[in-house]
Amino acid sequence: MFSIIGLYRKSFSNLNRNTWILALAMLINRSGAMVLIFTSLYLTKNLHFSIAQAGVIMSFYGVGSILGSYAGGWLTDRRDHFSIMFYSLISSGSILILMLFASEQWFVSLVIFLYAFTSDLFRPANSAAIASYSTIENRTRSVSLIRLAVNLGFSVGPAIGGFVAIHLGYHLLYIIDSLTSFAAAALLYFYLPRNPTVATVQSKAVLSDNKTSAYKDYSYLLFIFFVALFGICFFQLFATVPLYFNKECHFSEDTIGLLLALNGLLVVLIEMPMVAYLENSKELFKYIIRGAIFLPISFLVLKIGNGMLLFAIIYTFTLTFSEIFAMPFMMNYALSKPVKERQGQYAALYSIAYGISNILAPIVGMGIASYYGFDTLFTWLILLGTVVAVGFFMIKIKHANQQH
Repeated sequence: MFSIIGLYRKSFSNLNRNTWILALAMLINRSGAMVLIFTSLYLTKNLHFSIAQAGVIMSFYGVGSILGSYAGGWLTDRRDHFSIMFYSLISSGSILILMLFASEQWFVSLVIFLYAFTSDLFRPANSAAIASYSTIENRTRSVSLIRLAVNLGFSVGPAIGGFVAIHLGYHLLYIIDSLTSFAAAALLYFYLPRNPTVATVQSKAVLSDNKTSAYKDYSYLLFIFFVALFGICFFQLFATVPLYFNKECHFSEDTIGLLLALNGLLVVLIEMPMVAYLENSKELFKYIIRGAIFLPISFLVLKIGNGMLLFAIIYTFTLTFSEIFAMPFMMNYALSKPVKERQGQYAALYSIAYGISNILAPIVGMGIASYYGFDTLFTWLILLGTVVAVGFFMIKIKHANQQH
């Protein structure tokens, strides 16, 4: 027991004060971000779109995410990350209010696109902030602290969101998310120090040198490709699995919310001490591969579960271990790659990988589920998850050969 307590104490020690402020802002913001989880249900149940139509609409989130991440990376390499994060929160919170008035497919798609674009301006700036507030030794723990805050928010958010959706209506979800975005922006404004721009003579020289460009780093681009494939599988948690739970398993919204909250709660309880225990290891891909292996296993559990709640819980545990092992070490690898002047570009590519996932996850997931059924979808995800694990293993071998 004392060793466990000591591990938890080590997990949270020697982290920069600004990292804690950033984590608190993320906790506030993510607590209101239950809208993505319930938007697919809102589109099909309240606005009466088909599953395929809802998939197309939700894909606009991915398009906005990609463009927002690219723009955020470009700005982060040229402006201070504080301003980008602050205005991203303010603008995304404002745009989300428009969901209260959107009912036609083109208008809903436009709002979701603009929301994703403005909110994902935040991601590269956030990554640059984490890098600047952490050391090489505690970078993975700093990443995990931010992820802990995000997942703690997702633990609270879905549970509250399910109750709000049933008893108070889906519209209130969008109001709550807007308010949490404004609250997070206020916290950053009053407590996070402003950082100067990086537009010095030296940084301009680095930015003009194409040899340092992330788009010329082909080993990193291969890594990004498999991160995107990982995301396509993982984001079924939000894209199609809630629909599967509702339509095939006949779970209520609050049950779905609690299952998703379990994912966030497990991350909160397990990830930080596990990362603290593993952070001295230099073999990042060892843990990324381990996480990728859990990915196809989780969908195998859903496939054989026949809609039983017990198997839904086991799926949540398995997918969570995939997330805990893979995601902190993938982000650490992304942050460890660039020179300071290229942090925005490398972070943007990492965010773009998830943006691509957000486009393809609902289109592919809902498309296959709509025309061929959820059983076929889970078979496809098992195969794709296996490809992801093999892909990261190949990258690990390539890195080992380059070092020798």
